[in-house]
Amino acid sequence: MSEHVDSGTVILGATPDLPARVWSEAARYAGLFGRALVVAHVDVTRFVTYEDPDGTPHTAPIDLSLTAASHELDRVRAAAEQHLAGVDISWTVRSLVGDPAMALKALADEVDAAVIVVGTRRRGFGETLREFFTGSVAARLAHRQHRPVLVVPLQEPSTVVGDDPWVE
Repeated sequence: MSEHVDSGTVILGATPDLPARVWSEAARYAGLFGRALVVAHVDVTRFVTYEDPDGTPHTAPIDLSLTAASHELDRVRAAAEQHLAGVDISWTVRSLVGDPAMALKALADEVDAAVIVVGTRRRGFGETLREFFTGSVAARLAHRQHRPVLVVPLQEPSTVVGDDPWVE
């Protein structure tokens, strides 16, 4: 069996407003495993049009009028610098496109990840409705690949108010 150079990498599925708790759990697991952390941001406003023979993907926007998502990667990089400053692990930021679950799965296959870390969805009616139509990224990850998926609650335990998905 050949050992991949990045075997055991920890992947964090990151958004610009990801709470500190999720960042710290991902960093903690990377430290426990003694491996690098790959902070992966998935731009859902773009899709892969084709790949070069060397595997380099070429992407296109779903809607040419969407421009806000292009700034999200910069915000994720800034959040990584803020949350991972002083943490004794190596980390990188990767930009992915398309469906978040499938993009994270493909990255995990590419780097032979040990675990994928994601946060739970935000509370509220809007997020409940979005999840109804698009599905849970964590659930879709858990059902579509063989790696463990660590789902970190966004709120600290002392601030969790109940199980009613309709209440913020």
